[in-house]
Amino acid sequence: MPPVQPPIRIIALYRFATFADCAALQPPLAALCAAHGVKGTLLLAREGINGTIAGSDAGIEAVLEHIRALPGCADIEVKESRAAEMPFHRMKVRLKREIVTMGEPDIDPLAGVGHYVPPADWNALIEQPDTVVIDTRNDYEVALGSFDRAIDPATRTFRDFPDWFRANRERVTSGATKVAMFCTGGIRCEKATAFLKAEGIDDVYHLQGGILAYLETVPPEQSRWQGECFVFDERVSVGHGLQPGDNALCRACRMPVTPQQRASPLYVEGVSCPACHAERTDEQRAGYAERHRQERLAEARGVAHVGAVLGAGEGEE
Repeated sequence: MPPVQPPIRIIALYRFATFADCAALQPPLAALCAAHGVKGTLLLAREGINGTIAGSDAGIEAVLEHIRALPGCADIEVKESRAAEMPFHRMKVRLKREIVTMGEPDIDPLAGVGHYVPPADWNALIEQPDTVVIDTRNDYEVALGSFDRAIDPATRTFRDFPDWFRANRERVTSGATKVAMFCTGGIRCEKATAFLKAEGIDDVYHLQGGILAYLETVPPEQSRWQGECFVFDERVSVGHGLQPGDNALCRACRMPVTPQQRASPLYVEGVSCPACHAERTDEQRAGYAERHRQERLAEARGVAHVGAVLGAGEGEE
């Protein structure tokens, strides 16, 4: 008898497309998600759609059918995983200026991006001595794991990436003939490779499907990935096979917290972690503690806490 799958289906998706009136797309999409008990976050902008949602198989299929009917989204690809419990507290369908915020209005992935590299071919590319490998994610994500030899730009947000590259271009690309970039699910690299091409770098590659596709398909014994991958839901991080990792989420600063950090006296569940303890006042921590207490009471009663806010779930930013 095949093993029983966990009941919750989680999908991460994005698509660069042209939405002439994305505001008109928001209400029916939000209503459909609510009707089917689907939760998570979907971002809509003139340049397309991005997000992660979770629900029953039937609910997810209904939402996917709706999304595939949107302009330019008929063949949208999704990355799937399963969970025993709903990883989101609520559903948000938000209007944004960009579905992944780079702050470079002239960059259009629909006009041209780098070469897609399937996960099965990624190792061969990044092991070539003339390939420079760049992690396009934010500093807190890189801290949990990355590929061997990858350069960490140490950016706080993706918006910082263009300035970092312009300031470090000569140092980073010296002696390299190819630039290989990667991110969680692929969306940031769509813009990052388009940006590098606009900056005159032609031999640019990116990991198709992102780290999630790599961890899902490449056997651990062949993997060049080290650590865990931050994800934008209550799992916080995943490892090979997209199995949930060992990291937690700080409810005060919404950053991942490693097992080592949770051993610190500065870590108090729902209240603080070593990264944010000095940045919060006693009054703020008291407020977090009360919120955490109310959430635990609601959980014990089997109801959703109205003030619950997920720190992740915004998609790749």
